[in-house]
Amino acid sequence: MTAPASATHSPSQALIGHLVAELRQFAPFAQMAAEDVETFVGAARQTYHAPGEVLLSPESGPVRRLLLLRRGAVVGRRRGAAGAAGSFQLDAGELFPVGAALAARPVTSVYEALDDCFCLEVDAAVAQSLAARNAVWADFLNRRVLQLLDLSKQALQAAQASSALAEHSLEAPLGTLPRKPPVACGPGTPLRDALLLMHERRVGSVMVLGDDGAALGILTRHDVLERVALARPPEDTPIERLMSRPVHTLDLSATAQDAALLMSRHGVRHVPLTEGGRVVGIVSERDLFALQRRSLNQVGGRVRHAADRQALIDAAAEIRRFARLLLAQGLSARALTQLVSHLNDLLGERIVTLAAASHGLDLQRACWLVFGSEGRGEQTIATDQDNGLVFAAGDTPEAVEAERARWLALGREVNETLDACGIPLCKGGIMAGNPRCCLSSDEWVARFAHWMEHGAPEDLLAASIFFDFRPLAGNAALVEPMRAAVTRSAPRLPRFMKQMAENALRTRPPIGWAGGIEAERDGAHQWIDLKLQGTTLFVDAARIYALAHGCAATSTRERFEAAGPAIGASAVEVQSWIGAFEFLQMLRLRTQVGGATGDDASPPAQANRLDVASLGAIDRRILKESLRMARELQQRLELDYRR
Repeated sequence: MTAPASATHSPSQALIGHLVAELRQFAPFAQMAAEDVETFVGAARQTYHAPGEVLLSPESGPVRRLLLLRRGAVVGRRRGAAGAAGSFQLDAGELFPVGAALAARPVTSVYEALDDCFCLEVDAAVAQSLAARNAVWADFLNRRVLQLLDLSKQALQAAQASSALAEHSLEAPLGTLPRKPPVACGPGTPLRDALLLMHERRVGSVMVLGDDGAALGILTRHDVLERVALARPPEDTPIERLMSRPVHTLDLSATAQDAALLMSRHGVRHVPLTEGGRVVGIVSERDLFALQRRSLNQVGGRVRHAADRQALIDAAAEIRRFARLLLAQGLSARALTQLVSHLNDLLGERIVTLAAASHGLDLQRACWLVFGSEGRGEQTIATDQDNGLVFAAGDTPEAVEAERARWLALGREVNETLDACGIPLCKGGIMAGNPRCCLSSDEWVARFAHWMEHGAPEDLLAASIFFDFRPLAGNAALVEPMRAAVTRSAPRLPRFMKQMAENALRTRPPIGWAGGIEAERDGAHQWIDLKLQGTTLFVDAARIYALAHGCAATSTRERFEAAGPAIGASAVEVQSWIGAFEFLQMLRLRTQVGGATGDDASPPAQANRLDVASLGAIDRRILKESLRMARELQQRLELDYRR
């Protein structure tokens, strides 16, 4: 395609300041020193490209310049690839073609303006010189997607900061916090007795109270060092001569945030709490620090020690609050989903253990199974139940049915309790309280074999859920024949693997012919389903390749890492799949947290729907790149199983 020549000119000095401010909206310029951004702008040429104009093509020869797209959109089409499979779209703020420019080689795609495009062009030599002195710029050139992920994570932490403070209870009234009674004595108490009291009670301070309970002073470890260890007063010195005064106190109606500010302003570590003028408690700097974090051990301990249904419900709400805190602190999607799955495991295991005890059942004769996302250790905050039971078979059919009836009763009770804890019943009935999910080990193996041998649509759907199984509570040895049946049989059944691949390819990522995101438009909203149109595409592909190569791993990351070398994928390619999958998981978590209506609220029913229009520039770019990776992964599946 022949196009009119581009208009080109260098920015005037008057425009440089304006362009610097504009570029600082984009990565990596926002993190670069102002003088280095000015260097980039000063060396740049402004260019205009009309719709349909070819900016670069393989025939252009070795690339000598980098282009930063200021306005408009550019579509890239790979030679030899048809339709959407070979197209991608570049939007404002994107830099291209980095690889070709740094290597001084021709591009492999044709870059064409979709509409009126305004660019800044910089010689590759200038970009390399800038990289030699600016680590941020160099890092961006070398690993653009990882750099964008880091910036997205920082933006998430900033966006969640205010809600995290409230979640940490810093805005809660001091009177609502667990009250710690003060260790106190009278003003005439000898120093020796006061120090002995601090030692015996293992505290860092002792209050000095009057007869009416009012605070007269306080003796802290700092006072002991300064006024006792160094000054060496007699041991019978009345404590009132050594205590600090006046004492800064707060009423119970004040907030933890007020206490933190008071400590900071006055350089103190302890604040007595009063009610009607009397000291009724004390809060320390350590206490406030503890309020700003929930410990995994604390949340897990609460689950492990839950003794009844209400305690389990409260512990489940604590898990959701803990997940929100970790998300606000910038925890990665992989770590967060693993922690959520771990805590839900503890919850499920505790519920099963309590139910087995109430029914008089021996868990050594059965094993509770989890399927789907919990089986993979990839649960998000909005999740429903996918579980089952495997039990030791009896000697006769009658004995098997009698055993099944006992475990079905347990399964129904556990399902109902999980539902009460905010983990909804499975609409598809994949639950241990359903007879088709409560089977002996032999029955499970026979069912797996049937699915793999027949491959009917319902068989493929079942395999995509049940083959991600994992033992949770009970006798895990009962699960070993089930695992062996899958890992040994699937690689020997190419027809089944082909059917699984064709089933996975029925859903495509929402990427248009030009490489842009194709969303469902609803007024100003642009909706996509992050689960069905995003993470599921990676989960399905990883499962297929793992099954095809006898890999026993269940998590998507572990499956890609194990199967990647077997299918000839490079380490970079595998890490790109994993990075894209985990970014989509993070968007799901953010969407689910944003949709919750209160501290203990479960996420809404459509918790995986994302309004693309609500994303910032960085996240939109990474989303598009992640969906493009899903498309390339599906192209590999097609080549491997549709030839």
